Amino acid sequence: MHAIILAAENGSQNDQFPNKPRCMLRIDGKPVIEHTLDALSEAGITKCIIVTGDNKEAIISLLGAAYKNTHIEYVSNDSPSPAGSMYSLFLVKDYLAQDDTILLDGSVIFEHALIADLISCPGKTAAAVAPWESWMDGTAVVLSEDNEISGFIQRVYRNSVKKEIFKSVNIYKFSKEFSADVYIPFLEAYIRTMDGDDDTEQVLRIIGLVDKFHINAFLLNHYVWREIRGTQDRDIAEILFARTSSEKLRLIFQHQGGLWRFPELLDFCYLTNPYFPTREMKEEIKAHFDMLLKDYPSGQAVQTRLGAELFGVSETNIILGNGTVELIKALSRVLGGTIGIIRPTYNEYSENLSKNGYITLRDWVPENFTYTTRDIEKFSGGYDALVLINPDNPSGHYIPRDGLVKLAAYHKKRQKKLIVDESFVDFTDTEKQPSLITQEILDEFPNLIVLRSLGKSYGITGLRLGLLASGDLDILAEVRGYIPKWNINSFGEYFLQCIGRYKKYYRQSCAWIAAERARFKTELEKTALLTVYPSQANFFLCRINGSANTKEFSEYLLQEHNILINGLDGRPGIPEDKFFRLAVRGKSDNDRFCEAVSAYKNKK
Repeated sequence: MHAIILAAENGSQNDQFPNKPRCMLRIDGKPVIEHTLDALSEAGITKCIIVTGDNKEAIISLLGAAYKNTHIEYVSNDSPSPAGSMYSLFLVKDYLAQDDTILLDGSVIFEHALIADLISCPGKTAAAVAPWESWMDGTAVVLSEDNEISGFIQRVYRNSVKKEIFKSVNIYKFSKEFSADVYIPFLEAYIRTMDGDDDTEQVLRIIGLVDKFHINAFLLNHYVWREIRGTQDRDIAEILFARTSSEKLRLIFQHQGGLWRFPELLDFCYLTNPYFPTREMKEEIKAHFDMLLKDYPSGQAVQTRLGAELFGVSETNIILGNGTVELIKALSRVLGGTIGIIRPTYNEYSENLSKNGYITLRDWVPENFTYTTRDIEKFSGGYDALVLINPDNPSGHYIPRDGLVKLAAYHKKRQKKLIVDESFVDFTDTEKQPSLITQEILDEFPNLIVLRSLGKSYGITGLRLGLLASGDLDILAEVRGYIPKWNINSFGEYFLQCIGRYKKYYRQSCAWIAAERARFKTELEKTALLTVYPSQANFFLCRINGSANTKEFSEYLLQEHNILINGLDGRPGIPEDKFFRLAVRGKSDNDRFCEAVSAYKNKK
């Protein structure tokens, strides 16, 4: 048995590497084609034919005549358009007829064990296929009850799937009999009548229409693989094939989100509401998808009215932002003096405020992550404004609204501003009306500025919606000066427009979070591995007991259970490398986390 690698294709002009062979892109420190040859060598393949295009000098210079135990021969595809694999395959048809063949697309990277397992799988002829996922496009296949390929579907696009289909991964095992008697005759006929600028599966699709053939499906249910068709695929492959868990974590957090690219990953790091929006609300937004995608959103004035209606305050007292980060940045540009920060805290405040040369930060680290309004009053002498997150992030510590109202009065009397971030306040279960965003409170305390992330509580983090409310009309006018007119997209605007019809379900979702939070805390404490701090948010601050640290624990969870957490190592106010913030998700996800914790404890 030998192997054939189709490697004539360069990156497109839209890629970051337009003139570089896709097979030469480096993943985990070496080119994709070396990863492929490693897998072939480990599977005992001693001969490989590589079809090159105008990139042949680079590939030959890299590999030479042999790679480890594998002898290499080169065939050059010098056609004006070598991108289609059909003509490349035509050039090596004689090799197909000589011996059984492992046929591979040079731009696919995969786990090394895949080749050996493909060779030993049932059937002399087989194709590697993967369950269809939303990010995929290209050629798909349909399987029979006997696990054979019963048909090819050309040009399937993302999210257009209406039945169970599988992605063709462009890795095949062809017997020489199949190649000589079936595939090559059809390939030759196709090349005579067409231009050859098509993919390998096109001939297989035609064969299936006019002849009976048997190709077993080799299912990649548990193999990691990625087809490198662009810069994004390369970035994802770097994460999937990172050599160490530490490097994988680093690369994931370097993305700062976008975890929908990794549907197999269970994320306990980023915060949202798993119970909202409801299915009905999502269906309503989907029904308007085309309109919202193509039409411009309204300007800031309309968005402000929608936000004011949601919270029952005057539109003169409110600003909508593209997430709270946009509002924090704008606010940092109009504040001055000394700002009090209670550590540990949400990094966006300290990072943005510290960039303003007119602001001096004064830190306070309360003992055991808890504090009272009296403690804050003792701290108040050294600042002009205090930033208070309530419930606090990452501790989940909470001060009831009455206490905050008294604190606002205390600061007002001393001509100090109180900036309260209440992004998680709807998850509290200690009082029915915890929010400070009421007309009465804003009017009474113009020194009060309230910020709120809607994404974290309403489960719409992808829409990027935040809010700032205050009775200080002058400071609101200054902040508005730094906010673009069209800062909210049409999807965010429509959410604000229709949320009123779903308020009852939103309140129920917050109650479910609170109930699940209590149950989850009990289950976590049963493991005896974690100290779980009381929380009124949709997350916990946790400390790892014993000798383990967060680096070791987070790497274990990612490597063994595909679970993502983020340690708080190095965060100001965190005393040691044993702390992490843990999101409260739905029951099944939370139970899976508890099982992973127990497995880690038993391993130790």
